[in-house]
Amino acid sequence: MKTIKLADAQALPLWRRPTTLLFAMAVAMPIAFATWSALLNNFVVEVAGFDGADIGLLHSIREIPGFLAVGVIAIIIFVREQVLGLVSLIMLGAATAITAWFPSLGGILTITMLSSIGFHYYETVNQSLQLQWLPKERAPQMLGWLLAAGSAATLVAYGLIVLTWRAFDLSYNLVYLASGGITVLLAVFCLLAYPQFEAPNPQVKKFVLRRRYWLYYALQFMAGARRQIFMVFAGFMMVEHFGFDVHQVTALFMINLVINMGLAPLFGRAVARFGERNTLVFEYAGLALVFLAYGGIYWFGWGVLLASVLYVVDHMLFALALALKTYFQKIADPGDIAPTAAVAFTINHIAAVGLPWVLGLLWLVSPSAVFVLAAGLATGSLLLALMIPRHPEPGNETVFAGLVAATPAE
Repeated sequence: MKTIKLADAQALPLWRRPTTLLFAMAVAMPIAFATWSALLNNFVVEVAGFDGADIGLLHSIREIPGFLAVGVIAIIIFVREQVLGLVSLIMLGAATAITAWFPSLGGILTITMLSSIGFHYYETVNQSLQLQWLPKERAPQMLGWLLAAGSAATLVAYGLIVLTWRAFDLSYNLVYLASGGITVLLAVFCLLAYPQFEAPNPQVKKFVLRRRYWLYYALQFMAGARRQIFMVFAGFMMVEHFGFDVHQVTALFMINLVINMGLAPLFGRAVARFGERNTLVFEYAGLALVFLAYGGIYWFGWGVLLASVLYVVDHMLFALALALKTYFQKIADPGDIAPTAAVAFTINHIAAVGLPWVLGLLWLVSPSAVFVLAAGLATGSLLLALMIPRHPEPGNETVFAGLVAATPAE
């Protein structure tokens, strides 16, 4: 397969350039993953009879490959990142396609593990390629547009589910087969149609854990723990507590996507204008308030309308996490991007592996306590975000860097 330097890729037709490939991948992934997520809560409750503990166990199992994402470092010694990302995307699509063939706890856990390997290895490599291929001055805006493209693809998938689920009495098997199959076809096309792009900075192909990246690692750890509570229990609450059906859950997701399509490019501009610190502080403060309000649903008996609004606001705030990517891009050595992306994914999933199962047990006792814990994690993230300098760069990774530099050498 032909290899082309990144600088020379601009001479290619627009549809064969690196940025176009990033957009194609951004569209392909959510067709399978978002459909899987939209149907999951109803599928496991209706077909397999899951309770809160079961759904927590499922998501703990799903996060194990994320915890092992550091294995990407070993694989890219032998396989180019671009190839690994697309092969992982094929694996995600194929596993999604056959999800409904295994309607038992053991079967769902097994197929979820396989799809999760594809998803997490794809996401690890995709983040690395984005930060290598996008110039720093344009990265926030381009990441916003990539997020919008993924939201648009997901919107189409959700729209088809809402319009056809009841009208044609669709089965879980048909929808999973269609969505997973489309992702596989798109990934195979990208694998065959695009040359191999070579970034100017060779990546370090060994385990990298640098002291000066400590704040980025800490923010990743907190993000992983906090994100799991939203992904596992916010949607599950809508099904268990309010009795949402498939088309209702999907319609709620669609509202999220329409908002994200409009706001994601603006979020990218906001990061460029206000900086990573201010953006992340705003995100974490908002998330803390949203999680406390989730608890209020159980304390005060608030209704489904408020719960739906909170779910949309929650999802919107999470989109601001692109600021964490650009913060790392600004402070990183160019050769550290691939190995640190893998290490960061592992750190992000340390809490994600055990937390859903433990909180699933807590959910059986007190759902509100789960959301109070999430509010605490968001507050902790806010305090960490205050340590990001206004203009991060190598040597100025935290607000304390200047104090260290100002200390006279002994």
